[in-house]
Amino acid sequence: MNNKRIIKDTVKKHIPQRHLTSIRIMYRIAMETLYGIKRTGLINIAIVAAMAAILTIFGALFRISFSLSSFVDKLGDAFEISVYLKPNNDAEFISSRIKEIEHVKKITIITKEQAWEEMNKDIDVSGLDNPLPDTLHVTIDDPVYITDVCDNIKKIQGIENMSYAQELAKKLQTLTTVFNTVTVLVMFFVALLTIIIINCTIQLVIQSRKDEIEIMRLMGVSNWYIKIPLILQGAIYGFLGAVISLLPLNTVQNGLYKLHEFINVPPSEFAMNIVVLTLFMLAIFFSAGGSMLSIKKHLQV
Repeated sequence: MNNKRIIKDTVKKHIPQRHLTSIRIMYRIAMETLYGIKRTGLINIAIVAAMAAILTIFGALFRISFSLSSFVDKLGDAFEISVYLKPNNDAEFISSRIKEIEHVKKITIITKEQAWEEMNKDIDVSGLDNPLPDTLHVTIDDPVYITDVCDNIKKIQGIENMSYAQELAKKLQTLTTVFNTVTVLVMFFVALLTIIIINCTIQLVIQSRKDEIEIMRLMGVSNWYIKIPLILQGAIYGFLGAVISLLPLNTVQNGLYKLHEFINVPPSEFAMNIVVLTLFMLAIFFSAGGSMLSIKKHLQV
């Protein structure tokens, strides 16, 4: 027994007193946080379940948006604007003009001689004059901008006609816009619902500890000592909700991988990592933020 006391005293001598005080404060804050969660009782399950549900919806939409971007990029490589030149125009010069247009990724020049030669391989047209024009195959970096690129190409002199999958491009543009808008709206509702849920929870904790908090204030306890356990309690709810939401998100991830394999489009390499990191950051930030708003509203400290 004496040996234990000697060791304890020796250790205390080598730890500065202010460090011991800080450790005691952190310990008390941690215990107050756990005490607040214990007071909430079975409501904790409902809170974490609700958090997990709304985070799952957001995480699934956010993850799907990465796959949609991969599909769009793949289609963007396949989307080509065929630009047909008027006779006696310099294809190299017009190509250089088109390259100056924003979102133009690559231009391939197909001369009328090359096109005629390819046609001769499939159909015997020997003895006929070559009626084909010089053609430029223009690839853009994002199909969303295909209409804008076409409008700018039309302004260049020496172009006779153009063709591209206009209807498909419009539908793809609409789908991308709608999906991105829905994802942003869902993120907004995630933030709103998280703040509302945490606000109601912290209000219950404050009401149940009203007398205790008033005594601490009369004793001169720091305001932050009262606030921090409540903020940490909200952050813990957000963290646990994010952890649980990973289970259904893993199912979504596996399904998307199978879809990528089926249509032979490589998935985004770090998509899931970004989704998980964003999910935890949003969950903890909005949960802690909801706690702070609740404290400010219901507790005058």
